[in-house]
Amino acid sequence: MASDDLLTKEQEQQVIEAIKNAELQTSGEIRLHIEHNCSQDPLERAARIFQELGMDQTEQQNGVLIYIASEDHQAAVYAGKGIHEQVEDGFWNDVLNQLIEYFKEGAFVDGIESAVHKVALKLENLYPYQKGDTNELSNEISYNND
Repeated sequence: MASDDLLTKEQEQQVIEAIKNAELQTSGEIRLHIEHNCSQDPLERAARIFQELGMDQTEQQNGVLIYIASEDHQAAVYAGKGIHEQVEDGFWNDVLNQLIEYFKEGAFVDGIESAVHKVALKLENLYPYQKGDTNELSNEISYNND
């Protein structure tokens, strides 16, 4: 795992803890990916990272990736087919806009946690935690600093 300038180690742990706590209420999976640059459409890049992280392999296709390209000021929210088909139009843009508003103020951790929380509430509603649910994906933040 590489570090990134966006979050300190303490902030990184705070975000990981927020993801972990969010997933206690749902069978859904939330991941955060941070990289410096994005040379393509951020949603297309997020879709590629989603697959690279194996998020398309979850049992219920209910993973959500929050993607941030810190140097290029790009971001996207990408969801698995199972959940994407169930949310109302504009929901993912609402999550993204909320994240961006915090980022404009330099409140990176608050923005990420806010986005995680908003996604978690939707996942909890659509995919509530069931006895025996397992954490299918790591809660660690993934990085690509190339």
